[in-house]
Amino acid sequence: MDVSLTLWVLTVVGLCALIAVDFFIGRKPHDVSIKEAGIWTVVWIVLAALFGLGLLIWGGGQAGGEFFAGYITEKSLSVDNLFVFVLIMAKFAVPSQYQQRVLLVGVLIALVLRAIFIAAGAAILASFSWVFYIFGAFLIWTAWKLIQEARADEEDEEYEENKLLKAAERRFGVADRYHGTKLWIEQNGKRVMTPMLVVMLAIGTTDILFALDSIPAIFGLTQDPYIVFTANAFALMGLRQLYFLIGGLLKKLVHLSYGLSIILGFIGVKLVLHALHESGVHVPEISIPVSLGVICAVLIVTTITSLRASRKQAEAEATADRDESPVKNIDV
Repeated sequence: MDVSLTLWVLTVVGLCALIAVDFFIGRKPHDVSIKEAGIWTVVWIVLAALFGLGLLIWGGGQAGGEFFAGYITEKSLSVDNLFVFVLIMAKFAVPSQYQQRVLLVGVLIALVLRAIFIAAGAAILASFSWVFYIFGAFLIWTAWKLIQEARADEEDEEYEENKLLKAAERRFGVADRYHGTKLWIEQNGKRVMTPMLVVMLAIGTTDILFALDSIPAIFGLTQDPYIVFTANAFALMGLRQLYFLIGGLLKKLVHLSYGLSIILGFIGVKLVLHALHESGVHVPEISIPVSLGVICAVLIVTTITSLRASRKQAEAEATADRDESPVKNIDV
């Protein structure tokens, strides 16, 4: 797509307006109900769908297809992020009424960092087509790593702060408790960070690790920076509500890692084929409709098998509990 500077500015302004509305509505700290999370999750999905339809009408079928494929891929990968977000919330013992504020600011930090990654990735790909080989190989390796981790069936590890976060804590110091939604306070004559700011930075900077596979993945579906950015923006901006909506269901998605590994591996192969094609090798390329179909099919199958496996496990545990329950002897 030939996107003008005016359209870029309007898009960014529009996204900022949506974020401002989201922030205004949720400005008062409160526990987010399932109903509220469900309504706003639907709102963000509808907004993404309307934007995609707009691209389909004014940008053509190719642009619309690339957006929907990229959005669905980024959305599915972002669900995996929620597992780590749960660990971070537990690590910092974030009060439930403050969790929505933490996620909102954390996701904004992640969006800014991803925009930088996208700009860098687009510039590199425009100058060096051989980078597609690297992206493709990295995604295939990541897919294999996900499978290995899923097969290991290890318990969730405790979140460990990254070096950047530890350095900030040493430099500025951290208060010993939460002070509402304040990010900085005066303590013993020194200005220090509150745990609220620390956990926001943890959410935002941790997303850098996820961007290492999600950004190459979407570049495997489209090389248009505008589509890459907007697909990431819509996927991330609905993440806060999704956290509260499916937080309790995350452990039931037992096959999610397998599904994501298939998607990443598929896109990795697509990238390698594209790189070979760019190098003059006559190989078939995977079209966007095929990519969209494969991604949707994998997610549907993964969700169904995950829920079935979780239900069977719950039934087995219930049966085991009944068998192990003590039988009282009643004297007659």
